[in-house]
Amino acid sequence: MQIVETIESVRALVRAAREDGSKIGLVPTMGALHVGHLSLIEAARQECDFVVVSIFVNPTQFGPGEDFDKYPRPLEADLEICRKAGVNVVFAPTVEQMYGGENLTWVEVEKLTEPLCGRFRPGHFRGVATVCAKLFNIVLPDAAYFGQKDAQQAVVIRRMVSDLKMPLRIVVCPTVREPDGMAVSSRNKYLTAQQRNDAACIYKSLARCRQMIEAGVRDAEQITAEMRKILEQVGSVEIEYVSLVDAETLEAAEHIGGRIMAAVAVRLDTARLIDNIVVEVGAQ
Repeated sequence: MQIVETIESVRALVRAAREDGSKIGLVPTMGALHVGHLSLIEAARQECDFVVVSIFVNPTQFGPGEDFDKYPRPLEADLEICRKAGVNVVFAPTVEQMYGGENLTWVEVEKLTEPLCGRFRPGHFRGVATVCAKLFNIVLPDAAYFGQKDAQQAVVIRRMVSDLKMPLRIVVCPTVREPDGMAVSSRNKYLTAQQRNDAACIYKSLARCRQMIEAGVRDAEQITAEMRKILEQVGSVEIEYVSLVDAETLEAAEHIGGRIMAAVAVRLDTARLIDNIVVEVGAQ
């Protein structure tokens, strides 16, 4: 495994691999790797001959007062995980490499960035789209791998790639969960033992949503009210949103039909946690 910090270095390695006939896979990360990231690396290794993992805590997707400064950066542990997982190259650039001086060019995806997390994190998806566009231009992968846990991000990036005619495939891999259903996340490290226990209510609310839909309930307001009840039973949880949306357009679903995403965002003290499930529903 090779570890590089410069754009020129990673481009040279990818170019050599492509000249050998390799298919290139990219797993973009902010580090603090866990089993969720490992599932993306494994998917990339299954489909590609040469796997690049980027580790870059992107400052432009953090808003004022968010956790950029304290976001975990265990680089040595991350490199060991990548080494054991069979990654070919880790690209770990500095902010100066990725943004240089004043960055005047930004990628903005409209509409899809407005609901859900977009209401609470203005500018976040502009930063995500811009850094992903940069990474795609640097690495030129055949496929890039994202997790379903960050569902809105995946929808936004897929649309960016489609609209800008970028020559790669976006692969969205299933959310990896703890035994109690809790989605694995780098930000779970912020939680105390009690908060981790309290956070189990997030998946309980999503499981209740699935149960209601499978039982034939089609009124979105009724379902979200039940989900909120479960979350509100835990005093430490502050709800940001509980939403049912079309899984592709992210438009609010009033009557349940088609491919529906139930999405939740909560805060436990300083930790912001998100999760979602997608349910296929026959129109009724």
